[in-house]
Amino acid sequence: MKIGIIGGTRGLGKTLATILSKEGFDVTITGRDVANGNKVSEELEVNYSNDNKKVASTSDVVIISVPISTTKNVIKEIAKSVKKGSLVLDVTSVKVEPSNLMKKLLNKDVEFIPTHPVFGPRTTNLDGQVVVLTPISNEQKKGIWYPKVLKFLNDKKVRIIEASPEEHDDMMAVVQVLTHFSYISTASAIKKLGINIKETRKFASPIYNLMVDMISRIVSQNPFLTYSIQLENQNGEKVRQTFADSVIELKEVLTKQDKENFVKIAIEATKNLDDIQSALGRSDKAIDSQNHEITVLKNSIGKEIALQHIYSEEVHIGILKEVNPDFISLNTGKKQKKLKIANIKILDYDDLLNWKMKNQTTKKHSVSCIFPKNSNPDIIIETIKKSVDDIINIKVADIYTGHQISKGNISITLEIVTFNKSTFESVKNILEGFGGIIR
Repeated sequence: MKIGIIGGTRGLGKTLATILSKEGFDVTITGRDVANGNKVSEELEVNYSNDNKKVASTSDVVIISVPISTTKNVIKEIAKSVKKGSLVLDVTSVKVEPSNLMKKLLNKDVEFIPTHPVFGPRTTNLDGQVVVLTPISNEQKKGIWYPKVLKFLNDKKVRIIEASPEEHDDMMAVVQVLTHFSYISTASAIKKLGINIKETRKFASPIYNLMVDMISRIVSQNPFLTYSIQLENQNGEKVRQTFADSVIELKEVLTKQDKENFVKIAIEATKNLDDIQSALGRSDKAIDSQNHEITVLKNSIGKEIALQHIYSEEVHIGILKEVNPDFISLNTGKKQKKLKIANIKILDYDDLLNWKMKNQTTKKHSVSCIFPKNSNPDIIIETIKKSVDDIINIKVADIYTGHQISKGNISITLEIVTFNKSTFESVKNILEGFGGIIR
């Protein structure tokens, strides 16, 4: 299947190109900057074109992933070039205007599904992500493409939400417009106060640090995109004005030292929120995960540990030498590495084993050991598995009772697949610990 992504050289479009090309689709991205387009296409191993109409005319699925302010012009540009029987998706953060325009301009033999992936360009896979589909009528759901899109998203364990374009934009006015506006306002206020954020973290609770991390995530996004989200949502001005009114109201209550009204506002606001206990539970998990990671790192000092960079996915394996609030120091054997804690995750045993299977050469060893005749090979193997790391596979290759073995004994030969010789030596030590005699 050929998928054309208009605007696939940057941002969400690039993310979708990465994900879809890994799924085996024939992906072509477009972008005005030819040098950058060729660079990205080589990086992602996809096709590149700077001709939107040509890509639209040859693709089975066309995904429009350009800034909100440009979306209308792109729809107008490609509308009559899209081939018969194909599908058009736009992935902008507002849905009413693009939906109406696609309905008006696209040929009747072309299906379209206004779509909003509610995740950012840092996303690496679709599992657990939210995608909103906003068909403008039930007729759209009866087309050829809608069931296919649903199946693909369900197979990828995506959380699918179906809504009208109007309902979507109403919800996004709070989820995006209000959130971005209030977070950027808070970040701006901190700047005007002349406060060093790094210094505040020394005095802060985990909740404050989590809040600053979330604010940082929002304000670090493309400001042109954030501006478009604010401007293009039809409910944006109403939401911003309501927020400003609420801030001024609360400020005036405190200026007047009006405790009664302050308490009243706080209680009414709390009552309006979703299940508070569930919210507390989710935030507790977020806080605990931060503390747990630091605890695991501190307990691993002097031991081998595997750490994966959450963006490049590069894995670093070595002896953990030092942990401080921001960085860890890792001795990889070749050199000392300093890694930022915020950018790494600790690989558990299964993840590390999978990584080693893909990236390291395995070694096969055999060892024969004499045991009393009533010894149970299954118990020996289970004990070795529990006691020795880095064993990929271990099995009984042979049980021998010939003339070379004294009466009342058996020789058990084990075949072991490992990553290094030291693991094999550990197995031999366990066999001898059982009272076995290595042959």
